[in-house]
Amino acid sequence: MANSVSISINKYLQRGQEMLRNASTIKSPTELFYRIYWRSNPTIHWNRVIMDQSTEKIVRNLPYQNFSVLEISGNKWKNFGFKNYETLKYPEFDICNSQLNLGEKKYDLIIAEQVFEHLLWPYRAGKNVYNLLNPGGYFLNTLPFLIVIHKCPVDCSRWTETGLKHFLAECGFPLENTKTDAWGNRQFLKAHAKNGVVPFYIKHIHSLKNEPKYPASIWSLSRKSE
Repeated sequence: MANSVSISINKYLQRGQEMLRNASTIKSPTELFYRIYWRSNPTIHWNRVIMDQSTEKIVRNLPYQNFSVLEISGNKWKNFGFKNYETLKYPEFDICNSQLNLGEKKYDLIIAEQVFEHLLWPYRAGKNVYNLLNPGGYFLNTLPFLIVIHKCPVDCSRWTETGLKHFLAECGFPLENTKTDAWGNRQFLKAHAKNGVVPFYIKHIHSLKNEPKYPASIWSLSRKSE
């Protein structure tokens, strides 16, 4: 045990020495620590840790290997193991288009990761998603809540869990067919409020405790009626 700890410490010291050789680009001891840490650990935004774990578990509990999947404006799920996978991106593909027509194309799962807060016409988009699903198909939607406004190219909306369920019901998904969840806490919000940047997660420093009154991220899985 002591030997493995010694090896781990030596790795960090070696990386630290390498960083110090390029010290002109490092502005503080904190930045030095972050650079060393992130060279040895995967980078993931703090507010996405629980959300990503939860949404992956949700999809793995579905017969996803048989699914034809559309991801809207992203490719995070590209290598998940779906039978068929397609991504369509704005502006070539506009999910808000009231005249949207993909011909005979239908999907078993549609994924929108951090998309709907940026839409000027979210109801149109939700109805288009519903119409693009096969009967019994699923819609996975992830969103920010207590996150700084971030224009990409615009930032328009936020939903609580209750608001999201009822919004999706207006788009066609029965209330009882939508499950929601959320994550956030005051430690994250204080760190985020300092400069409006979402920090990368650092184990043992950043808490993953959930405080339901302070949601930073919201997600839902809705199912179209059979």
